[in-house]
Amino acid sequence: MPEYLAPGVYVEEVSFRSKSIEGVPTSTTGYAGLARFGPVPYAGGPRTSAPRLITSFTEYERVYGGLEPLAIAGDERLNFMAHAARAFFANGGKRLYVSRVFVDTDLDPADGHLASLDVPLSAGVATWRARWPGAYGNVLVDARVVRSKNLAFKYSPDPNDILQKDTWGVQLQRVRHGAVIELIRPLPVPPATLPKENDPLNEANLFVVQVDSDGRQTFVNSAGVEGALPDDLGNMQVYLVEMRALVYAPGGRLDTYTELAAHPSQHRDVTKVLGQHDPEDEDAVVWLDWSYSDADRFGPARLMAGLRGALQKRLANGSDGALPGPSDFEGQEADPDDVTRPATGLEALGELDDIAIVAMPDSGGLGDTELIRDAAGRLVAHAEKYRYRIAVVDGPPNSSLNEIRDYRGQFDSKYGALYHPWIEILDPLFPVVPGIAPRKLLLPPSGFVTGIYARSDIQRGVHKAPANEVVNGLTKFEININKARQDVLNPEGVNCLRFFEGRGSRVWGARTMSSDPEWKYVNVRRLFIYIEHSIDKGTQWAVFEPNNERLWANIRRTVEDFLLVLWRDGALIGEKPEQAYFVRCDRTTMTQNDLDNGRMIALVGVAPSRPAEFVIFRVGQWTSDSKV
Repeated sequence: MPEYLAPGVYVEEVSFRSKSIEGVPTSTTGYAGLARFGPVPYAGGPRTSAPRLITSFTEYERVYGGLEPLAIAGDERLNFMAHAARAFFANGGKRLYVSRVFVDTDLDPADGHLASLDVPLSAGVATWRARWPGAYGNVLVDARVVRSKNLAFKYSPDPNDILQKDTWGVQLQRVRHGAVIELIRPLPVPPATLPKENDPLNEANLFVVQVDSDGRQTFVNSAGVEGALPDDLGNMQVYLVEMRALVYAPGGRLDTYTELAAHPSQHRDVTKVLGQHDPEDEDAVVWLDWSYSDADRFGPARLMAGLRGALQKRLANGSDGALPGPSDFEGQEADPDDVTRPATGLEALGELDDIAIVAMPDSGGLGDTELIRDAAGRLVAHAEKYRYRIAVVDGPPNSSLNEIRDYRGQFDSKYGALYHPWIEILDPLFPVVPGIAPRKLLLPPSGFVTGIYARSDIQRGVHKAPANEVVNGLTKFEININKARQDVLNPEGVNCLRFFEGRGSRVWGARTMSSDPEWKYVNVRRLFIYIEHSIDKGTQWAVFEPNNERLWANIRRTVEDFLLVLWRDGALIGEKPEQAYFVRCDRTTMTQNDLDNGRMIALVGVAPSRPAEFVIFRVGQWTSDSKV
């Protein structure tokens, strides 16, 4: 309690209300799968290799590459995860975490799968390197010289006052230690002209600014000789020389980096802006591997000249690796004793607390049914391990009625839901040409369904079953499921995707893969995940509080207020709150042994609103004098 040691007035803040519980997000989704590019852990790679949060498909393309197929071990493979991400956002998804899976065919992926380009300089070599493994890294890099024409000096014999900012010149901070200056002397006589922006550099005209610890400024010429600028500055043109890097990536992507310098002391040093770790653009495709030596004080000028004059401009040797197996998709947990071994695959998604839906769009394309089942089993096990999420499972493609029933029979989990069949779309990479049939692709349903989960949560709430919802962005389903076929599949927990004349294509099922009737429905399972996770996060303040009646009453009020809002939103059944839920936290839920061992136990019961899966109208004849 507060101390009162001296006479005076003490104003204190106290709380007369219970704590509030904020509901956790339920629509955040996580994918683990193959991508053309993007963050993935590898030996010696960038530190930021964790799954990236994506909020639009345009952002996905920039971080993980586009829809183009992958070249896995020399074989072209459909880019399932990119298409799933596109379907996710097209169907209402908002937040998607992506964990890229990459399997190396060599001992060191930095050698076998990272694109690179060596640029020979007059002294040493600079290397353009792809930031991540993948054939997407085989980009074209064009480094150009940029001459600032509005640069001017106010010359002074005082060596400490050589460079100053003119009223119409460039900013002084760009003309400091390591800056490259070009002096055109004497001025050309017409019709000869001054050098244009990207004309070759002549070392004889270049000087590098040097500033010592005392602030003394000198200039180094191409011979490495220090001194002052010539006295006749008024009879020459003075340029500040910088670089502009243009990175031409697949899919028409062009990244431009301007005002690049070539010395670590410069604010926009190229090895900072395009560095391996913590670059200015975290989604940059390439980085420049070059270390500046103070002994080579003319190094900045030679780097600029070398990059500008490079004959070869395209990086090479980037590849997409090998086809992952189920264990690769599952990944490995982070090694707590080795920071160079972060989590991978699904385990990387396990470190993100706000993910509520998980899927592996590539699992259905593994070919062999046993591999598909194994991968799906690992996905469901992941959801069970981390509790507060549900797995959306794809069945094998081209499955018959008996095959999908047999596949479904190998699972029993309340944390997974199976959807069937696969979905056909028009290939977005194939141009529409009159008279030529468009090319079509067959995709797993998980990308579409996870987007519908998110859309239903946002529009109605997690208590609403994500069914009887329109599927966007398709031409048709792989097979047509009619009522007779669904009569067989629905009782076994296979959620069907169906086409209805006049009502479009819809998700027509909302069951989990559990044999326990208490957890039959997806929305009931997800509602309890939402309630449990929200209470978990919203009551952390109670840890180490005095375990007495005051705490118990506060806990009861906190949870009851949260459940009351759910009841008003229609998530719980009952005409009155007393019929919808109860919260107990008192001597009836705890023994003295519990109290002695620091345990506070609350008992919460809720009555979830289950979906009206079977809507029945009973119609009969009656006469005008009949009484009901």
